[in-house]
Amino acid sequence: VAELDAAMSEATKLRQGEKEKNTATIKDAQEAQTAVAQALTVLKEFYAKAGEATALLQQQPEMPEIFDSPYKGMQSENGGVVGMLEVIESDFARLEADTTAAEATAQKEYDTFMTDSKVDKEAKTKDIEHKTAKKQDEEQALTVKREDLEGTQKELDAALAYFDKLKPSCVDAGVSYEDRVARRKEEIESLQEALR
Repeated sequence: VAELDAAMSEATKLRQGEKEKNTATIKDAQEAQTAVAQALTVLKEFYAKAGEATALLQQQPEMPEIFDSPYKGMQSENGGVVGMLEVIESDFARLEADTTAAEATAQKEYDTFMTDSKVDKEAKTKDIEHKTAKKQDEEQALTVKREDLEGTQKELDAALAYFDKLKPSCVDAGVSYEDRVARRKEEIESLQEALR
């Protein structure tokens, strides 16, 4: 249970750090998208005005072939600055989406882990309570059995002492079997004669 509590505490600490980092990343990505979108708007307006502007064109009776049309920047060649900013904006959007998805997945895993851990902890706590109660019951039963054993042992010791006292009077140590049979026979005969 202590290991489970430690694991849950560690997971919570890691999850909080991960969540703070992901939140900061999402916020930065959103701010960057806004900034890039504003920059794109400014550049598109600038290039739209620049396409119409003729201020830099020289007023000559004959214009060289180079200046047939006003300069509109290098927008069509490989995307230019606007194209690059659009790619950057899409990268920030993808970063935000990926981070949001990762955050949701991590939160779900954390929630699942915490739920499983709480259920496991509850089960282990109940198991500990049951085993503690069983242990107390067994210890109490053991104490009763020991007391019974002591009482029975005292009774046995008393019975053995009494037996040792009675033994000499019940068992004649010096008389052989044949002598006892002869005495018994004599006793039976004398009792039969007394009855006559």
